[in-house]
Amino acid sequence: MARTEHPMQALAAFIPEGTFDLVVHYLHQYKVHLTVTKERKSVLGDYRNAVHGKNHRISVNSNLNKYAFLITLLHELAHLLTFEQYHHRVSAHGKEWKAIYSTLLSDFILKDIFPHDITHALKKSLHNPAASSCAEEDLMRVLRKYDATKDGIHLIEDLPAGTLFKTSDGRIFKKGDKLRKRFRCTEVKSGLVYLFSPVYEVKLVNEN
Repeated sequence: MARTEHPMQALAAFIPEGTFDLVVHYLHQYKVHLTVTKERKSVLGDYRNAVHGKNHRISVNSNLNKYAFLITLLHELAHLLTFEQYHHRVSAHGKEWKAIYSTLLSDFILKDIFPHDITHALKKSLHNPAASSCAEEDLMRVLRKYDATKDGIHLIEDLPAGTLFKTSDGRIFKKGDKLRKRFRCTEVKSGLVYLFSPVYEVKLVNEN
């Protein structure tokens, strides 16, 4: 996967106005090696703790809008701060990480950085943040409004039952009924059933 280490000044293009000094303070204080990567389907960001003389390493996907980029970066910084305090004695997304991430996120919310709708969605999750912002469907819906236009992209929840759609890897599925929080969808080729998040992005099979 191609990665690019961005000079600190270039970082300003990826985050909301007024956050550069706040973010750089953490990156300098903890000697973070920050890289911006191409889109990864499985993760939005990643953290690797300092080891064998190497710096802490954080990566964030470059295709995220500025607010999603910042939230992802704060998520990974919370992992760093958790490691600094507890090392490997606690679980990755346990109560210690949740408390640190909530505090970190609250500090940025108080600075009136985010639009009202994003702030509202973030506040709802502060008491018990998910292991990934992808798992927070209300937040994902709001953040998606600030993405660049994506032609031909649809959310699973917006498709009628029985619709054929394809995922980014080219597999074709038929949308089924909702089961609690996810939709049961059948892969056409194998007949296997998969559960999809309502906010998973797909294309219709009859669209390019």
